[in-house]
Amino acid sequence: MRLALVGLGRMGMNMARRLLQGGHEVVAFNRSPDKTDRLVEEDAIGAYSLPQVVEKLTSPRVIWMMLPAGEIIDEHIEQFRTLLLPGDIVIDGGNTYYKDDVRRSKSLVERGIHFLDAGVSGGIWGLKAGYCLMIGGEKAIYEKLLSVFKTLAPAEGFLYCGPAGAGHFVKMVHNGIEYGMMQAYGEGFQLLEASPYASNLNYGDLAHLWNRGSVVRSWLLQLAEDAFREDLKLDEITGYVEDSGEGRWTVQQAVETGVPVPVMALSLFQRFRSRQRDPFADRVIAALRREFGGHSVALRGEDAGK
Repeated sequence: MRLALVGLGRMGMNMARRLLQGGHEVVAFNRSPDKTDRLVEEDAIGAYSLPQVVEKLTSPRVIWMMLPAGEIIDEHIEQFRTLLLPGDIVIDGGNTYYKDDVRRSKSLVERGIHFLDAGVSGGIWGLKAGYCLMIGGEKAIYEKLLSVFKTLAPAEGFLYCGPAGAGHFVKMVHNGIEYGMMQAYGEGFQLLEASPYASNLNYGDLAHLWNRGSVVRSWLLQLAEDAFREDLKLDEITGYVEDSGEGRWTVQQAVETGVPVPVMALSLFQRFRSRQRDPFADRVIAALRREFGGHSVALRGEDAGK
């Protein structure tokens, strides 16, 4: 099948490569043309504008976008609304808020253009191992693209999740679970590091052990092993942890529907905390303890452990 891949970042570039390796014809487009040129050298068809993308496809055209969530997707959707014809298909594979999918789907359907939302997981390892795909939209359109999904995903690695927005909703919850898992691993290793046995433990060996039949085995633990092999105490990096929109959307959804998700919520808030130094809240608490109980405080320039 011939389809376009719009957005050649870390995920989009390797997805295009996997499609090429699977025998598909890929029309490649990126705002910075050097990435397009790179894929052309790997037998992709280069396009250097959105009209060119459309010109190099045949009806029904299939365009898979791998773009950052937000206004940039709306900008591309608006252009495709005018460039595409009824029966053409647009897929959003980025990390999009599911309510935006519903809105964008309606906008395209008004012009007879089909829309699928695809939650994609697999990261930089997807080129080799395949991508887990969670797909929403019209089921008939999903079924027309099974050959594409089979190429991108490992065996049994894709699923139709429901109407527009369902794919990204499932991916959102997936990422919320991921936050909680990473937080638990982080806290566990911190507890080990603070123990009297820390000097005897090699965390790479321990992560490897836990991935051999343990109930906490996972791919994340395998990645932890890799990280510890490179830097046993992770001294080369700081504990500054960013968060994606999906973690916030998961907690927001829980509030809207009244579903308790304490682990996901606390793991998100812990990421906020990781980016603060000497937060004001802690200074307020220290001041209150001094005021009501005469407890000592550490003044600026002094060691807190005094």
